[in-house]
Amino acid sequence: MNEIKTVCVYSASSTQIAPVYFEAADELGRLLARQQIRLVNGAGCLGLMGAVSDAVLSAGGQVTGVIPAFMVEQGWHHRGLTDLIEVPDMHERKQRMAQLSDAVIALPGGCGTLEELLEIITWKQLGLYLHPVVILNTNGFYDPLLQMLEKAIAENFMRRQHGDIWQVAATPAEALRLVRTQPVWDVSVRKFAAI
Repeated sequence: MNEIKTVCVYSASSTQIAPVYFEAADELGRLLARQQIRLVNGAGCLGLMGAVSDAVLSAGGQVTGVIPAFMVEQGWHHRGLTDLIEVPDMHERKQRMAQLSDAVIALPGGCGTLEELLEIITWKQLGLYLHPVVILNTNGFYDPLLQMLEKAIAENFMRRQHGDIWQVAATPAEALRLVRTQPVWDVSVRKFAAI
């Protein structure tokens, strides 16, 4: 079992999405707080990002948000977080979130969330991030991406071993079980980074 103290959660900032996604974000937040796991996210106040933060905080948990200065200037930041870390740009934001985390869980989201998820998968493939990566596939949202990743493996754009970089969960409880039980990688994974 992995000792998980902090989980980075990637998620949407859209407010126009189905309630099922908000319900999963709320449940994940409450479970994180109950298990005394700190949430790290992008510090946004809207959508699933805001919802998971609110759920953690309302259940007595702690949230560290990492956000670029230009987003703070726009007023997009959550004002009630335990800690708010302001950084110069998006690249530093993603790097800091990864550095602070013992695992990543990706909730559904748009281009930003997809980009974060694919980047952390790439970092793990290269041995730059060794912790568990879990895709929370609420409502089958990630089915097309998972099919695309499987196609990349099947057509030798990735090795079969790369399919072990991520795990897929159907529920928030399963996602947290997977971050505790998915093996932490060793830097020696770099030996099969290239095809």
